[in-house]
Amino acid sequence: MKKNKIKIFLSGGGSGGPVTPLLAIFDELKKKFPEDYEFVWIGTKNGIEKEMLVGEDILFIPIFSGKLRRYFAWQNFLDIFFIFLAFWQSLFLLIKYKPKMILSAGGFVSVPLAWAGYFLKIPVMIHQMDARAGLANKLMAPIAKVITTTFEKSKDDYGEKAIWIGNPVRNKLSDYKMTKKEAIQKLGLFETLPIVLVVGGGTGASSINEIIFKNIDKLTKHCQIVHITGKGKGDYMIEHSRYRQFEFLDTNGMLKVFTASTLVVSRCGIGILTELSYFSKASILIPIINSQQEDNAKIFQDNNACVLLSESDLKIDLLTKTINDLLFDKEKQAELSKNISVIIKKEALEKMIELIKNV
Repeated sequence: MKKNKIKIFLSGGGSGGPVTPLLAIFDELKKKFPEDYEFVWIGTKNGIEKEMLVGEDILFIPIFSGKLRRYFAWQNFLDIFFIFLAFWQSLFLLIKYKPKMILSAGGFVSVPLAWAGYFLKIPVMIHQMDARAGLANKLMAPIAKVITTTFEKSKDDYGEKAIWIGNPVRNKLSDYKMTKKEAIQKLGLFETLPIVLVVGGGTGASSINEIIFKNIDKLTKHCQIVHITGKGKGDYMIEHSRYRQFEFLDTNGMLKVFTASTLVVSRCGIGILTELSYFSKASILIPIINSQQEDNAKIFQDNNACVLLSESDLKIDLLTKTINDLLFDKEKQAELSKNISVIIKKEALEKMIELIKNV
């Protein structure tokens, strides 16, 4: 790394959620100040973040990662050991690269790094993506200089340090020029039938996948399906003229399927919700039970910005009916599209860049 550049450590991983806003920030700083900044990404060894960073001009370094569960589990004892190892790894890396800032979007891999930075007097900035504060961010909050939030209600969790900005998205989204017709052709699907995008987030959703896998004919009676299964969760034996399956798509791939789709069936990780809001997509949301996703989904439901289904009630007949009802109700589609477009605050990226420069 060149010594005359400002070095920033980006950290987040284990799932795809923390990756997207950090990549947006990385893109923007490199674009506007190409000679001023260099970056190191600190992530997990087996998380999806490494795959999402392929092709990006950024050094990726994995460290140990533990998870503090809020219930008794034997894994807690082992993970405490990993957290201590990660702390010493972080100290070594911070001393070696001498970054001017640590920026995290959550995930337990960031906790030992942030505290190591605190002991070395390196400023820490964290982004609270979900509506409900996660334990990792709560553990980092006392030492953070600034905490940015996606939702206004999250400011209550952090007090005066919190600034409500929305959730940054990559400028590549606005630069994308492919038409809907071209996107449909690239997918090898028919222009005469609507396309439903089914996505379970970066790591996939097994329960949703199983319903799709076992009921292709029923689900595709009135539409076509593009199905993103999650890494390692695909079933490549399925061949159907109205069905396309991917385990994972990069940014350009996701832009293509968003452009082609009429509506989306999705989990409720904040990364995908931000993109649904950005693209104004009529959506059927299925949050993970007893998780932060339920809090995210409630905000969308309360603002009439989605059709919400409970995973505990999810059966093929219910999912098929819900999809078909929305496909045939153009007014409802338009209403959901309009409402979801204003759920997440715009211009978050510009505000985040301003805050980084100030810190």
